[in-house]
Amino acid sequence: MEIHFPIPMLSPFIKNYLVIESQEGIMNRTLPDTSLVMSFRYKGQVSFLSNSAPRVLSPFTLTGLRRSDRLISYAKDTANILVFFREAAAHAFIKEPLHELFEDSVALDYFTGYRDLSALEDQLATAPDNAARIDSIEQFLLSRLYNHRPDPMIAAALEKIHAVNGMIRIKELAKGLYISQDAFEKRFRRSVGVTPKQFAFITKMKSVVARALNNQSMADIAFDAGYYDQPHFNKDFKLFTGQTPTEFMKAPVTM
Repeated sequence: MEIHFPIPMLSPFIKNYLVIESQEGIMNRTLPDTSLVMSFRYKGQVSFLSNSAPRVLSPFTLTGLRRSDRLISYAKDTANILVFFREAAAHAFIKEPLHELFEDSVALDYFTGYRDLSALEDQLATAPDNAARIDSIEQFLLSRLYNHRPDPMIAAALEKIHAVNGMIRIKELAKGLYISQDAFEKRFRRSVGVTPKQFAFITKMKSVVARALNNQSMADIAFDAGYYDQPHFNKDFKLFTGQTPTEFMKAPVTM
């Protein structure tokens, strides 16, 4: 795996790029995050595994936010580049409603302005190295960046949610931003890709997992996260990580 960072013009929108190359084939369990992810596979095959048949992903996809873990299989000799957007920033490149991507991955050519990807596909396949591939992706994204103005109210809401690790009442959050809850939720969902409640859940559970990785007491973690019912905590924890708290402490999954 390699991590690369965006050029200054794209840094307000993109956190980083992750190059994943698999020579022998790997299985990876990933946890939910607050970033939408655009993926560009230039060789091999990537599949999502579930209780049903494996789902092979399109070479270029956009993955929305999610509440649950995901088991990913990289076939032998597979390589792709993941673009991790900053929160509420993918909206600057995609005109369709982002909340429709919740818990899903959609082929990139579904979206307006992304119908013909053959030129980029050829560039990635023939590029001499990953730096050249990322340069091609950045030029591609710059050409899709439309006149987008960040929403200061949504930025303030995200800051407030993070400040309390997701432990916040959405009604009170909207009230503090001087907007009705219904209008706030619609505006948030349009910019971020999930409802404020779903985003707060992801943020809270990321904090829970981070504390668990630091070997803190699960009972203390659950109480601090507002759980007074252990079965409820266990259920949410398994939804988020794919493991019970006990299983997780024996073999933590990838953040």
